[in-house]
Amino acid sequence: MRLMRIGEAGRERPVLVSGDGRHHHDLRSVTADIDGAFLAALAEDPGLLPDPSSLPETSIEGERVGPPVARPSAVLCIGQNYTAHAAESGAEPPTVPILFYKSPNTVVGPTDDVLIPRGSTRTDWEVELGVVIGRRARYLASPEEALAHVAGFVVSNDVSERAYQLDESGGQWSKGKSCETFNPLGPALVTADEVGDPQDLRLRSWVNGEVRQDSTTADMIFGIAEIVHHLSQYLVLEPGDLINTGTPEGVALSGRFPYLVPGDVVEVEVAGLGRQRSVFRPAP
Repeated sequence: MRLMRIGEAGRERPVLVSGDGRHHHDLRSVTADIDGAFLAALAEDPGLLPDPSSLPETSIEGERVGPPVARPSAVLCIGQNYTAHAAESGAEPPTVPILFYKSPNTVVGPTDDVLIPRGSTRTDWEVELGVVIGRRARYLASPEEALAHVAGFVVSNDVSERAYQLDESGGQWSKGKSCETFNPLGPALVTADEVGDPQDLRLRSWVNGEVRQDSTTADMIFGIAEIVHHLSQYLVLEPGDLINTGTPEGVALSGRFPYLVPGDVVEVEVAGLGRQRSVFRPAP
């Protein structure tokens, strides 16, 4: 099952995608929005969604695609979760998951403009597999039960300002992660049953049409089940929360590529989940 939110920012409507992806069904008879409350209800009763044939079709042609989940209560991020990316960052691979936060208001749609902060010269891209929580998770007993708390998966770009993150951080990364528009999300939330093995997904990114990252979630240091289980020992994961699970090598921080400037176009893709296209603009 694929869920989307369509329309202008703040007024998106929920949509169910069926068949080959060309059919879109208005979900407003079922829920006002795709948010934590809806995902929690869906986890308890998968039959909440009727057969798509019973829902009215809706056209999304020419309309904005919003983030597929309404603003989460938390955006939790796992740092340096690919060995090669840790190396290009100048760090040893972590022995436990590194956690940092992004402000939830960073989340924007998959084709919305991304704003380069005033004075920034080190704005970077990071393609990531995003995990959306479907059931409240606290003190999970094992990684084996963790995936039952996942509603689905989504393409995420953990945009970063490296000077803010590293030079001006005061020791914590969130300054460089929480600038406005710094988390394009979507286009669709794909439910876990349709994704299959989340540790076998290809991730890629491009800047102005040139490949930057090309890897697979099989290269993660900490897999999805381990991450969800680990986080549940320290905090409560709520339905609708987003976990960004780390990026592979191939970012500007490596020194192999230039940082982003106004007019650059960044595309990121996770196999089976869709593709984003963001134009980077100067913050007004």
